[in-house]
Amino acid sequence: MIEKTSQDKKGASYMIPMIVIGVIVLIIVIWLISSYNGFVTLRNKTEEAFSAMDVSLKKRYDLIPNYVETVKGYAKHESETLERVVAARNHAMTATSVDDKIKQENVLSGALRSLFAVSESYPELKANENFNKLQDQLQRLEEEIAGSRRYYNGVVNRYNTKTELFPGNIIAGIFGFKRKPLFEVSNESERENVQVKF
Repeated sequence: MIEKTSQDKKGASYMIPMIVIGVIVLIIVIWLISSYNGFVTLRNKTEEAFSAMDVSLKKRYDLIPNYVETVKGYAKHESETLERVVAARNHAMTATSVDDKIKQENVLSGALRSLFAVSESYPELKANENFNKLQDQLQRLEEEIAGSRRYYNGVVNRYNTKTELFPGNIIAGIFGFKRKPLFEVSNESERENVQVKF
């Protein structure tokens, strides 16, 4: 009987560390799952935010040819500017990566800015009703795009912060979660809003 009790004590003394180790392993597994799911959630939100912005950009791509055609009718001498806008639009539409899309969108914004400056020189163009409607639509789209960019950058900032902070950076490294680019302007002159009003 005494021998059995000492064996019970020995078994219990082994059992306690095993339970502690099991609890620690369980906590680590739960933390890993939770961290991984947090990264997946933020990654999906960044993709959703970019997709929402892409819809607004697509609307702008569709509107630009009409705008260029309207300006072309009045500003025949400005073919170089018009061609730059069309080329920038086409490059932005065919951009395949997020980095390339950001770069091409910055080029397109600059080209649009010069188109707006050109149209300022033609008073009869500013009096055209079709031009004014296109101008209003483009202004609304620019505001929509600006809001989408702010949302995208906010979500990307949270995602990037999580990939860099300890211990999240360990999970990010293990599962390949990499920083995402912010949608920011690379050229200082393009930091100003596109002005569509005349």
